[in-house]
Amino acid sequence: MNEEIKKYIKEGEIFIEPNNELLQYSGRINYNADGEPELIYACSSVKWHFRGSASAIIVSSKKYYWNVYAGAIVDANQMTVRLADDGMQRIELGEKISTDHIITFFKRQDACNTLTIHGIVLSADSELTECPEKPARRIEVYGDSVSAGEVSEAVFCIAQPDPEGHEGCYSNSWYSYSWILARNLKAQLHNNAQGGIALMPGTGWFSGPDFVGLEQTYDKIKYYPDLENATKWDFSKYIPHVVIVAVGQNDANPVNFMKDDYDSEKSLEWREHYKNFLLTLREKYPKALIICSTTILNHDAAWDRAIDEVVAGLKDEKITHFLYRLNGIGTPGHIRIPEAEMMAIELQRYIEGFGEDIWKD
Repeated sequence: MNEEIKKYIKEGEIFIEPNNELLQYSGRINYNADGEPELIYACSSVKWHFRGSASAIIVSSKKYYWNVYAGAIVDANQMTVRLADDGMQRIELGEKISTDHIITFFKRQDACNTLTIHGIVLSADSELTECPEKPARRIEVYGDSVSAGEVSEAVFCIAQPDPEGHEGCYSNSWYSYSWILARNLKAQLHNNAQGGIALMPGTGWFSGPDFVGLEQTYDKIKYYPDLENATKWDFSKYIPHVVIVAVGQNDANPVNFMKDDYDSEKSLEWREHYKNFLLTLREKYPKALIICSTTILNHDAAWDRAIDEVVAGLKDEKITHFLYRLNGIGTPGHIRIPEAEMMAIELQRYIEGFGEDIWKD
């Protein structure tokens, strides 16, 4: 423990190192030069179970854009914490709470910030105990801001454009359709979604003006703002049973080529890249059910037509195309909590239609 961390620990308190085996991490976790876990992706989390009266977490935040927020579930109660743009701080996560409880500290937002876990603090009367075992089912999501839960808490703007100047305060991955789906299905989740991202470099809205695409980030851990030196992800660490690929909405920027000319050179190129991306996932996950989709966020139906054509051409029974009831016509703004719940239920029913065998290793 370094001297800076000691400043945040009170006399008599118990300090838990961030690599303690009783702490349960979820998501693609990066480790810095000191071996401390970094939460990068939306829905990434650390969970701990303890007996005692109080707990806190020592964390550093690094802002890249938008304000920095973190979330926590203390037993059944959710809390939101506004963090400093840069630097270390202590976050109190409940005092005089029940004797036996569980806390989940999680990433509300995507790579617009990084959260580094320096350790957990327990009151002197506390004892760290084992967390409930992770679910056996595993889901992985590749998508954009909708899959990450961006602006999901702006429930006063259901089926409307986003509120101006929100600066990330309404973004909450807990309420993304991705995490709602995982909870409904009692499954683990790696949510690799990134706001603004499209499939190919040079398109979409993420990391302009050159724009970074999913083809460049899907195999990375910490990819922003230094993509060139990003660490590669070891796919053997997490083998999903179900993979959701939800891109094809941001791809219309700066030119909506699929709508303008479905058979143009650029449109044909996109479909070839989409096919190759699916084949890459199939190579990494030979048994997984791969579900291709967009969302109910307004977009031209030509993109769904393109996805359908690619999927049909692959002739792989476990690579499928799913359309929501309001696909592409549901809202001009981001998906709010009730809309995300609706999407999650539709997708859940679709997945359950494949039977229990899809969850077998």
